[in-house]
Amino acid sequence: MANAASGMAVNDDCKLKFLELKAKRTYRFIVFKIDEKQKEVVVDKVGEPSSNYDDFAAALPTDECRYAIYDFDFVTEENCQKSKIFFIAWSPDSSRVRSKMLYASSKDRFKRELDGIQVELQATDPTEMGLDVFRSRAN
Repeated sequence: MANAASGMAVNDDCKLKFLELKAKRTYRFIVFKIDEKQKEVVVDKVGEPSSNYDDFAAALPTDECRYAIYDFDFVTEENCQKSKIFFIAWSPDSSRVRSKMLYASSKDRFKRELDGIQVELQATDPTEMGLDVFRSRAN
């Protein structure tokens, strides 16, 4: 279960919540954190379908790393309503170096557990994952 490189397991709840977001659109976003004592990735917060981008941005701590999934709705140039599932590796400059290393070394394994991610973003501050960034990467 755990990865030799990072030693992080992935809690089953992470996969269940992601499948619910992907298949049923039960959530707008999911924030995951690494529980260092349990040595596994767990669900930290979820956003209701009515949540918006500001709710999502507010759910990310300013000085701690997180992984996040955001279901981004947008309208194409052909006026079609679409959505893309974004994976965000949130690693603020003010977070601990050890934490940044742990999240970086565990990211690929965690992402493999979540089948259906369409776009990946790396962000160290809020401007790197602003709505304009989502829009430009979605098209």
